[in-house]
Amino acid sequence: MVLPLRSVKPKKSGAPTDPLDSLASRLHGVLADGNGHRLAKARVAAWIRNLLDTLLPQAAEQTYATAGEVRDALDASEAELRALLRPLEDAIDDPSEIATAFFRSLPEIHRQLMIDATALERGDPAAESVDEVILAYPGFLAIAVHRIAHRFTELGVPILPRVLSEWAHERTGIDIHPGATLGHPVIIDHGTGIVIGETAVIGNNVKLYQGVTLGALSVAKSLASTKRHPTIENDVVIYANATILGGETVIGRGSVVGGNVWLTASIPANSIVYQRSEVHVRQGRDDFEAPDFVI
Repeated sequence: MVLPLRSVKPKKSGAPTDPLDSLASRLHGVLADGNGHRLAKARVAAWIRNLLDTLLPQAAEQTYATAGEVRDALDASEAELRALLRPLEDAIDDPSEIATAFFRSLPEIHRQLMIDATALERGDPAAESVDEVILAYPGFLAIAVHRIAHRFTELGVPILPRVLSEWAHERTGIDIHPGATLGHPVIIDHGTGIVIGETAVIGNNVKLYQGVTLGALSVAKSLASTKRHPTIENDVVIYANATILGGETVIGRGSVVGGNVWLTASIPANSIVYQRSEVHVRQGRDDFEAPDFVI
């Protein structure tokens, strides 16, 4: 549907102002004054879906008969990326150069994703194949999108990496800032509720379970340019709902962090950190008084 064009005329001094006219002027000024970045989220979503379909044909709606058709799809994706980046050209270098640099990185990104998928399949008794991981595991999807978004961060592209990471967050419940550095493989099992902050550094062969937070001790805006999130060295396992905070916090290589642990200090290599809790079980209910409450 095409709406008719309408101009908003300025009101005479002292005349009542239509609040919708005021809103229309403010909304027009968001980009007209050159103070904002225009990026169509729906177009970004379509682009990342198409790229993932090409990189991960196990999950794609469309199949390609030849390698040449796959290459045509990649070329079309690169052309669309150039168009997506064009509204950001005041904040970045040549969009065409950035699109070319990103697609030159794509073989290495794909190699890393296959390492992630294979490690997840080998480490999860419930996974029957790598194809199942690619098709059905939210942790793999979150990591796949992160590796793409992180490359754009490295290339100095604003806004787009965050839009990509939020697209994955909406679908998986896993929130990975595109600035975070992930080794390979990184395995996310289940994954719901995981939060990984911007300056977190995660090594190779690290496994995270649902609800893990790698966060900052302080959220002061003045600390934006400092390392605020922890470093997780190689071969670490972090179990469900553990919280690890602080830019100086380092989890040493080969350590295991148990569920519900709260850490704000470094631990040495090969440590086991756990929270001790007590659960009491007794037989019989004869002398048990139920609490008086209603849910």
